[in-house]
Formats: sequence, C-alpha cells, structure tokens
Amino acid sequence: MTDASTNRWESYHTPGSVEEALELLQHYDGRARVVGGGTDILVEIRRGVRRPFEAMVDVSGIAGLGSISQTQDYIVIGCGVTHARIVSDERIVRHGTCLAESCGVIGGPQVRNAGTLAGNVAHALPAGDGTIGLLALGGEVEIAGTTGTRWIAAKDTFLGPGKSVIDRQREVLTRLRFKPTGAREGSAFHRVMRPQGLCLPIISMATRLEVDGDTITGASIGMGPVGPVPWFAATAAEALVGGTTSTMQYDKAVDVALDNVTLRASKYRATEEYRTTMVRTYLPIILARAAERAVAKL
Repeated sequence: MTDASTNRWESYHTPGSVEEALELLQHYDGRARVVGGGTDILVEIRRGVRRPFEAMVDVSGIAGLGSISQTQDYIVIGCGVTHARIVSDERIVRHGTCLAESCGVIGGPQVRNAGTLAGNVAHALPAGDGTIGLLALGGEVEIAGTTGTRWIAAKDTFLGPGKSVIDRQREVLTRLRFKPTGAREGSAFHRVMRPQGLCLPIISMATRLEVDGDTITGASIGMGPVGPVPWFAATAAEALVGGTTSTMQYDKAVDVALDNVTLRASKYRATEEYRTTMVRTYLPIILARAAERAVAKL
C-alpha cells in the first residue's frame, strides 16, 4: 500500500479551453494526467493501485464542453457532461435509451453527479457501463492533440484493461457522439451485478435494433466485461439481421456471441458458467425490449 504522503499530486489545473489543457500537458511532458470527474483514477491513486502524477488537468470545466447538443446527424456529448446529466436528458432518453440506462446504474448518486461518460471511456476499463451503452449505439469520440482533432469509433479506442488509444498524458477526449435512433429503431441495456455492495458488474449488455415490420434490418451489441476490453459483438449482431423479431432469432444471436467470446471466471464477479447463463438469460430479453421500443416509435 502506498504511503498517504506519496499518493497525491503536486498541482491541480482547471483549464478553460482545450488549447490551454493541451499546453499544460505539453509543459508537463507526460508527468500530468487528464481527469474528468476522477471517480476512478482518484480512488486508484488513493489505494496505491496507480502511481500519482505530478499534476492533474481537470477538463470538466472547459467552456463549451459541458453540454449536450443535437445536430442533424448526431447527439453530441461534451467531455464535462456527467452521467446524471445524460440520464435526465430527454433527447438521450428517447433516442439513445441504452446509454441513459447504462449511465443510470453507475455507482450511486454522488458518483453519477461527478463522473463523466468521457472519463468512463478514456479510463478504458472492460466493465464500464456507460461505455457498453455507447458501443451499442455505434458511438464515436473526438480526440484533441497538438496536431489537431480526430474522430474515431469508440470501440477502436480500447487496447487493454486501463489502456487506451487516447494518450491521456498528451491528448484530451473532448466530445462523444452517436446517431440518434430513428422511427424504426430502439435500444436497451441490462446489467447483472453482485448485490453485496461491491457494485461490480458480472455482465453488462446493450443493443440497438432497427426493424421493418417483424424483420430485423440492423443490429449492434455491446458487452462487458467479457475480456480485456469492452466487446462490440459484431458477429452476433450480424446473425440477427434478416431474421424476425423472435425468440428463435435472439437465441441464435446468443449462440453466435458465446461462440466468439471466452467468459472468464473471476473470484470477484462470477464463474464462467454463471456468466454464460446470464448472457443466455438476459441478451434475448434486451433484444426483445429494443425491438418493442422500435415498434413503439412508429
């Protein structure tokens, strides 16, 4: 365990612009870390799991990045937007339901009032609930660095547990976005977790479906923790397309999903057999729920 006198930073910065944040990161040259709500990293530093940085650069107050907006094609979420804000935003509740549901189960009210979806994604934990909802929606993230900004698919940012394509000592995840569900689309999320106060998800699943009558014309599935990174279950989603909104088709997708993933046993979460059972039980339920929501929007 790290001594309390050594597990703290020396400076804490609250830049007012992305440019100022990048200048600070460049000045510290890898000795500073971007932080949003800090609900993960500060706990890790306090526990001695992660080394402290010389400085923290808090980007949650950057002008223009603390709001949710909607363009013709996307719902855009700034890096300073908390989970609580996402849960209460009517646009996301209606057109990104699985994201609102996934952010709504993160921690308790205090954590949701401080933690951000951007932090959830950038911290790159395999079990990030908000991340699972964003994956199912086909979400993207904007990354700002000294050479400019770029948008990439959220699913492509994960390299391993706590490891991200985003260089959090030199870059800033500025915004996230997803295409809102349309008139024939619906989404849903479900988490199975241990009830003993540990708040550890055994399995989290989210899906987005597009239907035409009783035919599935588009699908995506996000799931975790099922490995070192949150999983975009492309093959399982492909197995749904062209079939009907039926239990048989949902079970087929479950079989494909389980054929393409290894559910590890974990002493802190559950056995492989139990997690397999949870996927078989709940993935068909959220697929049916997403289909019902798609039909209800017609």
